[in-house]
Amino acid sequence: MSDTWTPLKLLAWSQEWFAKKGVDAPRLTGELLLAHALRCDRVRLYLDFDKPLGDVELGAFRELVKRRADGEPTAWLVGKREFWGRPFRVTPDVLVPRPETELLVEAALATLPDGGSALDLCTGSGAIGISLALERPGARVAATDLSSAALAVARENATALGATIELLEGNLFAALPAARRFDLIVSNPPYVPEAEYRALEANVRDYEPRLALHGGDDGLEAYVRLVPAAATHLRPGGVLAVEVGAGQAAEVRALFAAAGAFDPARERADLAGIARVVFARLSTRDRGE
Repeated sequence: MSDTWTPLKLLAWSQEWFAKKGVDAPRLTGELLLAHALRCDRVRLYLDFDKPLGDVELGAFRELVKRRADGEPTAWLVGKREFWGRPFRVTPDVLVPRPETELLVEAALATLPDGGSALDLCTGSGAIGISLALERPGARVAATDLSSAALAVARENATALGATIELLEGNLFAALPAARRFDLIVSNPPYVPEAEYRALEANVRDYEPRLALHGGDDGLEAYVRLVPAAATHLRPGGVLAVEVGAGQAAEVRALFAAAGAFDPARERADLAGIARVVFARLSTRDRGE
């Protein structure tokens, strides 16, 4: 590095370095890390683009760049990830929220009335359940997770964002009374098949929790248990909506059909045309509804 470094020079240098290392979104990554090192927002980087930086600031940024190039996720380095327009704290105990999961929130909000009730299974950081609670402040939202450490992160996020949400520890529905019913159940369960898990990029496989990613040999392990159980925790006409991996939609739709309790399942695709959400209503046929 030269004697005088400014934000603009550092961004150009880090962008080139990250590109060589195969880091996704090298420019954005540099901006996020530099803003974190300087304790400012990304806009300030360009307002002060020619401001010389001191040794302490340079050292902090250099360490973040090294850790990211070694594979550590950007969200961990800065301690947060934006989801549905809000900052969520993330740690090694939770999955980093992905943009495609916003499709699940979008589908869920389309079916959840303001005074309704919703359940978020495998909540992790709480990104889905908290987003629902904040967008539908009159709704009653609960969330479960098998990991107490993940629930601690979700609790911090709920407090920081001012969301009212009931957080329960247990595997899927285990923490709930058998008779409890919801208008909406949502879940982003672990769905990565074993072969794909082994081939994941190191910054995902070696850092993010296996519990939140690995879905068994075929990736469908969680859905096999979740879908039929959800039918017993939905009100008639209630909706189950789940995120699925690329290429899994047809198999998950078949699980909905096999449960024998749902109307035909539908899909919601991302901008690339890949089905990311499968959802269906609990049938009201033969119920006099």
